Amino acid sequence: MKLRIVYDNEAKGSLKSDWGFSCLIEADNSKILFDTGASDDILSYNMKQLELRRESIDVIALSHEHWDHVGGLDAVLHPEVEVYLPRSFSSELKKTIAKQVAKVIEVSGPGDITPGVHTTGELGLKTKEQSLVLETEGGVVVLTGCAHPGLKNIVDAATYFGDVYGVIGGFHGCDKLELLRGIKKIIPCHCTVHKEQIMAMYSEKVEWCGAGAVIEL
Repeated sequence: MKLRIVYDNEAKGSLKSDWGFSCLIEADNSKILFDTGASDDILSYNMKQLELRRESIDVIALSHEHWDHVGGLDAVLHPEVEVYLPRSFSSELKKTIAKQVAKVIEVSGPGDITPGVHTTGELGLKTKEQSLVLETEGGVVVLTGCAHPGLKNIVDAATYFGDVYGVIGGFHGCDKLELLRGIKKIIPCHCTVHKEQIMAMYSEKVEWCGAGAVIEL
């Protein structure tokens, strides 16, 4: 399984950085795009640099409805793609997406997306959000958008699928950094407030995140 960061607050090479997040998961001949960043122009540009065509994307999974995660949708929607989104998304956005894709799947509880790729289901109270859970040989890896429901709550939910080996994505306001102590792979992205502190505390198991990064799992 391979992950490619397509959109992030940081970037390398010719790719553009911007506030937002998008990650491509390549697993078992399937391509799953997790979130779409804030801008369809920037997402399109980065996809072109990475030689990623919208038609090659089989599934789009959206973590939550904030603009910096759904703003790039126009760059990736196409008639053959399936979209997994939290049931709590606004009916207006769900209808807009449904007109342009093969199928919309509304997520509430934990479930499967493709073989080896699962959803925690929507978590949280004020801002409901789904995270993805990826099966690897070392254990499951959790992929978060912003972790608004709390990183601990998300990690706890992911244990439904197995022991958590890694966490990747935006950790937002997570300040209980000791909860990362038992995690073997840590890749803080996007909105992670305490990124520098995490990198200092867990330097031996932290990896850089930014558009253009490739993560082998």
